[in-house]
Amino acid sequence: MPIKTMENAYSLKGKNAIVTGGNKGIGKGIATAFAQQGANVAILARDEATSLEVIKEFSVYGGKYIFVKTDVGNLENCKSSTQAVIDQLGKIDILVNNAGIAAGGPFLDMDENMTDWFRVQSIDLNGVAQMCYFVGKHMKETGGGKVINISSNAGEIVNVDLMAPYAAAKAAVNRLTKSLAFEWGPHGINVNAIAPGFTWSNFSNELPEEAYHHLCSKTPTGRFGEAIEVGALAVYLASAASDQVTGLIATIDGGYGLAR
Repeated sequence: MPIKTMENAYSLKGKNAIVTGGNKGIGKGIATAFAQQGANVAILARDEATSLEVIKEFSVYGGKYIFVKTDVGNLENCKSSTQAVIDQLGKIDILVNNAGIAAGGPFLDMDENMTDWFRVQSIDLNGVAQMCYFVGKHMKETGGGKVINISSNAGEIVNVDLMAPYAAAKAAVNRLTKSLAFEWGPHGINVNAIAPGFTWSNFSNELPEEAYHHLCSKTPTGRFGEAIEVGALAVYLASAASDQVTGLIATIDGGYGLAR
């Protein structure tokens, strides 16, 4: 039902959410925002120790938080992990496809097996599609839900960094998002994407100070984003407030891509 008031419009209380790669960086920011807004959260990731530490941190929020060891690049693992969440939490209301990897450098410098290309597509594109498939089937059967794919501004602009495999995967995620939004709307499933730019995460924490200041000088807001800011946007897209929003690619990059 459409919201009639702003009271509790952004609340996720009682909702069950999956966040792939939810144990660090942007994924942790999203999982944290969800937990703070009342959601039960399933973290799907490969690193058990880090994930359990995050779940321990979340205990103060009063929801239910679980870890399911998952490699989103593996089809059968995506299927079994989806079922594990259903078994432990029940209905899945929200899916955030955040897990991803990057590969930089000139395209022609890849080895002859194009290892970086296939490795990135396996996680950043196929992993998203596979989780959408299994969770989407469940959402269709249970009356709907919210899917949020974490893309990148690299899927919309050609960045000065050389990362063709990553950029291609993210551009494909954007198109997949729009296609599924159109296809799944009649089933009550909203599908949107968030396209972050430079954000403090495990990818950026080791950036040299000089490079950081250079990138900030190219960003209208003058800084990198915070993971919790991406989480705040994800809360909106996961909440009842966004029920009329689907097929959106929401860029959050401090304006970096505006002049590209």
